[in-house]
Amino acid sequence: MTLPGWLRSFLRSALPVALAGALLSRALAPHHDLWVIPVALGVLSWLALRAETWRKGAALGWWFGLGYFGLGMSWIVEPFLVDPERHAWMAPFGILFLAGGLALFWGAAFGLTIRISPRSSARRIAALIVLWSLAEFARAYVLTGFPWAAFGQFWIDTSLSGGLRGFGPHGLALVTLAGILPVPLLLLRQAPRRIRGIGAVAPLALGALWVALSAGQAPVGQDGGNSTVTVRLIQPNAPQDQKWHPDHMHRFFQRQLDYTASPAAGPQPSLIVWPETAVPSLLEHAEFVLGKVTEAAGGTPVVLGMQRSEELRYYNSFVVLGSDGQVAGLYDKQHLVPFGEYVPFGDVMARFGIHGFAATSGAGFSAGPGPAVLDVPGIGQVLPLICYEAVFPQDVNGAPSRPDLLIQITNDAWFGTRSGPYQHLVQARMRAIEQGVPMVRAANTGVSAMIAPDGRVTHMLPLGQAGYLDAPLPQAGPPTIYSRTGDWPVLLFLLASMGGLLWAQRRFASLSCVVNKH
Repeated sequence: MTLPGWLRSFLRSALPVALAGALLSRALAPHHDLWVIPVALGVLSWLALRAETWRKGAALGWWFGLGYFGLGMSWIVEPFLVDPERHAWMAPFGILFLAGGLALFWGAAFGLTIRISPRSSARRIAALIVLWSLAEFARAYVLTGFPWAAFGQFWIDTSLSGGLRGFGPHGLALVTLAGILPVPLLLLRQAPRRIRGIGAVAPLALGALWVALSAGQAPVGQDGGNSTVTVRLIQPNAPQDQKWHPDHMHRFFQRQLDYTASPAAGPQPSLIVWPETAVPSLLEHAEFVLGKVTEAAGGTPVVLGMQRSEELRYYNSFVVLGSDGQVAGLYDKQHLVPFGEYVPFGDVMARFGIHGFAATSGAGFSAGPGPAVLDVPGIGQVLPLICYEAVFPQDVNGAPSRPDLLIQITNDAWFGTRSGPYQHLVQARMRAIEQGVPMVRAANTGVSAMIAPDGRVTHMLPLGQAGYLDAPLPQAGPPTIYSRTGDWPVLLFLLASMGGLLWAQRRFASLSCVVNKH
């Protein structure tokens, strides 16, 4: 049987590249298989050196990205399965469009690399490092941004994660690419033909050395913290298909009240934190409900997630409930999930039955005015982060002042039980390292955690377990370089490097013209 030409081409060229991308995704949580990084990136770098046209380069980057994002973010199908009769048919399209769309950034970087640089040269590798890093910048900012599965997330449990304090996640991604992509050039450029095969397995040996030097697991201890301040984290573990069901939602609310009222085994908590959308009523109609929360807390301030409405707009909110039962602080989520919490042209789309998964009306939730720092009694200045907002380092850096504590409330029931909740936790840990500030993370289904300023998880409630946790609050560290500068130093360095590469290429082209004329 003879295969069609397009299928032979796919099996020979596109499929292996997509598989290499899928292999690289194994470096993400919960696997953290670091040996795949030099192998996958080394193979890709070698293929980039051989690409002859910009179209082949763009295809190379796109197929690699499709494999990487397709497997690494396969958890994205979980929201479609909460109500499978309505949404399950969309799941394949959701993962394909998300992975394929994100891969376009990489395809553009590879195509432009081939276009501006000669074949099999150091300038090509340098251009790829710079342009790929810039593509990751674009992925984090363009169209509200989506930096999930960025390269810096590979290194959370290694000593390299400390680099987040200085240059942030984009700096760590740049270090990753600059440390690995030149290897095939160095190994193969001058090697005799008979030993070039050694270069195919050299990245594996390099990976073993890389892991040995940098993969020391950050310790998970039980002794880090300020013993005078204790925070209680509430984790009701309400499955998303039952969370708002009339037969179940009062049971989950009562579970949270019971955990809130439970006597402390050690110091009395100074703050109790409930997860995102933890209360089954709108804020403006919740006087009785909040009275029950205040009674259960016994005078301890409570942070909880609620929805509220105002002038026909709905908000996903972070509420600080004071010891007197009054709302002492309020923050409305400002970085909403596209097609989850809102749909562009939502009122029009609603006529065709298209709604955001968590939306309350056709247009979905409305965005709040921006990052805010709230004063929480007994704790100090707190920066609220609702779910998805902890994915964006620029949002945390956009706070009007430096907080004493980051609090993330989230409903990770939407992410299922596979990789999504663990990858979300990794990004929360990165935000703590970048700012040098501890983070309290309360998640509906887990993982709820107390995170130290160095990214260590000092206390946690596992995924899929109902319960509560009293954890001492670690002391904040001094302001980090990244908290003062943000992404600007790395971005300016990349732009300057890009300018230098373009100047070198133009000068090389001019010299070639002169030589050819003579």
